[in-house]
Amino acid sequence: MAVSAPALAYGIQLPVQSQSTLYTERWETEAGPEDLVAVARAVDRAGFAYLAVCDHVAIPRRLAPAMSTVWYDPVATLAHLAAVTERVRLLSHVAVVGLRHPLLTAKQYATLDHLSGGRLILGVGAGHVREEFEAVGADFERRGAVLDESIDALRAALGPEEFPEHHGKLYDFAGLGQRPRPAQPHVPLWVGGSSPAAVRRAALKGDGWLPQGDPRERLPAQIDRIRRLRADRGPVGPFTVGAVTEPLYVGRAGWEVGRRTLTGAPEEIAASLRAYRAMGVDQIQVRFRSRSRSELIEQIEAFGAEVAPRLS
Repeated sequence: MAVSAPALAYGIQLPVQSQSTLYTERWETEAGPEDLVAVARAVDRAGFAYLAVCDHVAIPRRLAPAMSTVWYDPVATLAHLAAVTERVRLLSHVAVVGLRHPLLTAKQYATLDHLSGGRLILGVGAGHVREEFEAVGADFERRGAVLDESIDALRAALGPEEFPEHHGKLYDFAGLGQRPRPAQPHVPLWVGGSSPAAVRRAALKGDGWLPQGDPRERLPAQIDRIRRLRADRGPVGPFTVGAVTEPLYVGRAGWEVGRRTLTGAPEEIAASLRAYRAMGVDQIQVRFRSRSRSELIEQIEAFGAEVAPRLS
């Protein structure tokens, strides 16, 4: 008897909380906390595996026209949304952990995991805005090396020990207690980025990979590299391969949604998305085209009810 492959998990990067011109819809510029909560609740009801938020401390004036300066703090935002949702997991995509000492990051995210009943997925990345690093006294040039050690330090600081211990080149701590501890015995740590260094870091140090802008045709080679690196490393635990899909619109829009948008009947969209599973992807991150909060929630509900059951 044939055994079907597991269904793709599906998550979403939330609107409103980050407003880069690359993906923000017009209605988001006037939206606020009530809209964010309404969308998060819809995501929770629709069976999404996670909701995700981004991290930037401050945007330099030279980048503000493209990136905007609207970037809600990820810990505060996820904590707020944890209180108004029930089961959906909470992902930082991604926390720029090099901007903060690992003990500070661990304190914030351990508390979030504790308060949410163990729903945290900690996504981490190297960052890319030089001025942001300089403003807080962080090392921009060595941010890759900082991230490598930060991951090790966070493994210790988010583990079961009340007094975590880490001795490295950049960070050294012991005999310092932190409670509350995370509710999860092991907080999943997913690594973001698509450069060769980021992919290697994800394969060797992470529990999952969050690609950054890889089109479909690039994914098989990236996934194959991850598999080879992990095989060479030896026995390791579970690993979650992610992908960011094209923009989606379930049904016929009746308005211009852009040539890259995947649109059509639920079965058509599901058939296209199942190709990600065939590549070796475990979870997809989706984003819907919309003209209002209500249209976005309709899209979320349609995806959960009509597309998601067809993803196996």
